[in-house]
Amino acid sequence: MKKSILAASIAVAVLGMSGCSQPNTNQASPAPQTESQTVAKQAEQATGQAELGSFGVELDARDLNVKPGDDFFMYAGGTWYENFELPADKTRYGAFTKLADRSEEQVKAIIDELAATPNLSGEGKLVADFYNSFMDVERINELGITPIQSTLDNIAQISNVDDLTETFGKAWLEDTGSPIWGGMWFDRLDPDRYQLSVGAGGLGMPDRSYYLEEGERFENFRAEYVKHVAEMLAFAGVENAEQKAQGILALETKIAEAHWPREKRRDRDLTLNQIERDELNEAYPGFNWDLFFAQTGLKIPHLNVSQPEPVKGMITLINEQPLDVWKDYLMYHTISNNAPLLSDDIYMANFNFYGKTLNGQQEPRPRWKRAISQMSGTESLGFAIGKVYVDRHFPESSKQQMAELVENLRTALGERIQNLDWMGEETKKNAMAKLKAFRPKIGYPDEWQSFDGLEISATDLMTNVRNIRQFFQNQEVERELQKTDRERWGMVPQRVNAYYNSSFNEIVFPAAILQPPFFDPNADPAVNYGAIGAVIGHEMGHGFDDQGSKSDAEGIQRNWWTDDDRAAFEEKADMLAEQYSQYEPIEGNFVNGRNSLGENIGDVGGLAMAYHAYKLSLNGEEAPVIDGVTGDQRFFLAWAQVWREKRTEQSMLSQLRAGTHAPGRYRALAPRNHDAWYEAFGVQEGDALYLPPEQRVRIW
Repeated sequence: MKKSILAASIAVAVLGMSGCSQPNTNQASPAPQTESQTVAKQAEQATGQAELGSFGVELDARDLNVKPGDDFFMYAGGTWYENFELPADKTRYGAFTKLADRSEEQVKAIIDELAATPNLSGEGKLVADFYNSFMDVERINELGITPIQSTLDNIAQISNVDDLTETFGKAWLEDTGSPIWGGMWFDRLDPDRYQLSVGAGGLGMPDRSYYLEEGERFENFRAEYVKHVAEMLAFAGVENAEQKAQGILALETKIAEAHWPREKRRDRDLTLNQIERDELNEAYPGFNWDLFFAQTGLKIPHLNVSQPEPVKGMITLINEQPLDVWKDYLMYHTISNNAPLLSDDIYMANFNFYGKTLNGQQEPRPRWKRAISQMSGTESLGFAIGKVYVDRHFPESSKQQMAELVENLRTALGERIQNLDWMGEETKKNAMAKLKAFRPKIGYPDEWQSFDGLEISATDLMTNVRNIRQFFQNQEVERELQKTDRERWGMVPQRVNAYYNSSFNEIVFPAAILQPPFFDPNADPAVNYGAIGAVIGHEMGHGFDDQGSKSDAEGIQRNWWTDDDRAAFEEKADMLAEQYSQYEPIEGNFVNGRNSLGENIGDVGGLAMAYHAYKLSLNGEEAPVIDGVTGDQRFFLAWAQVWREKRTEQSMLSQLRAGTHAPGRYRALAPRNHDAWYEAFGVQEGDALYLPPEQRVRIW
């Protein structure tokens, strides 16, 4: 489904955050154990049966008719892939999806219990009342478009560019959409303070290529988009809806033309353009910045314009395009962005384009899942739910084992840095300082989000959503001039993912990802290292990828490399970008190796770190053969099992055009850069995935 313009914009703004993917987390890390102690402890804890197979991998998912060296993705999971039927309410399904479904079921049980509890108060009542307001389909259908009618009326009354600018400034609250966005983030040159990050947005389809690329596929998307926009405008009684929809497409095409390509938008050198607020009007004239920011209440004097030329392009369009076209644009995006909160007919019209046409999803997700999704963000009720989730589903033992794994990966990466033959001593010293400063956050936050003062009704969904938005915006205003809060989390505990935040040099692993197939206390160590170990390594790798490597141990964006070492790194990174750009998931549509480079460096480097740590954990002994599978084979099979997925062609295309990760099928092929994989599976010259040793990319 379509994300709001604001949500998409903030995702772009968070340039320092990269993802895959109540004890005090401020307490000192446990003393590092020797590797033999770690193995012994794992063996002692593994008293039960691994959840997947006898040791943590589903061997019957393999297709033994496929040679590992020809297609490791299908070898490791081909039988599953050929027999698994994609659910009608899914556009993709894999390990992440399976765990997300499990997490949603667990959250639903929590909410159902809260809803059945008499005399609720506090956060439990907030959660139950919001859920009930979302599930009150009869009332929502009776209201139709009424919950946003006042916003639509205000749009209709826009009479000048200042009125237009004011409406853009309220997009965070009313979800009207805006070609210019501004949100609070960390100062990349001083992570102890906040600044406003400003950029360009405003598109209704996933990426600029959907507007600009030639060919029947994209022409059909544009034609269907016009039909969809006209249908949505009709809900508001707009006359000449199809003609106005054509005008909206033409406007958004101009916006797309002014946007940077995605690979350019992730370049932190290009997106670091700091400016003081009182200089903004002179540097970016023609836009009433004071009026725009007045709608947010934020008064931070420090700004960063992440996309200078596109922002100037948006200002030109705001002033030159007819006011009526902008009003039509706002009318459409207000209806579309708010469709999940409106009556079923409006929601389904929106779903038919964003779910079915763009992504191949045949049916909408059940309403209860949509309710949980709506209330589970970091700036919603996600932490109120997460507090209960952690108490019920995250054992302290998992947190302890995860902490040990992180330290083992840290040790492995440190050894690898010291042994790099392409990096000099000066840069190694800085790299080691950054590694030492990595701060892991595991499971859940030390300090939970407070919801004091938030008002939620059991009967008014739209007011609830806006109350929550206003509540968190007020908190942003309160803290904007304070020192940045390093205890804040960018994901809730029940989220199946992980991330690296370069401004704080921290790696964060929410509780929900610490389950099979990523982590299983009863699995063979090779499996845990090949799965969650490589995920840990991946997130550490973001600190040393093509963009994360531009920030130092303190999270300050600066060049800590010698020129020769940086050139050597870039040469290896270019090789990896070229390698991934050869993958062609859909005929004529390739992986963007440059746009996905940071994630690919994270995968290839993370796998190398995890393998190194696994070998250290054996303490010089040979791993046992289990079910005829060697330790090294189990390690790489565990990696491939994590990235086993099936998805619709439309979803695959959206990932190629708008995503920063390569599709799972190609992430599973990262081992082709590791010598041990060739030895483990007998991969030889002539096999489809074979790379000569000099073409295997070894960075970290």
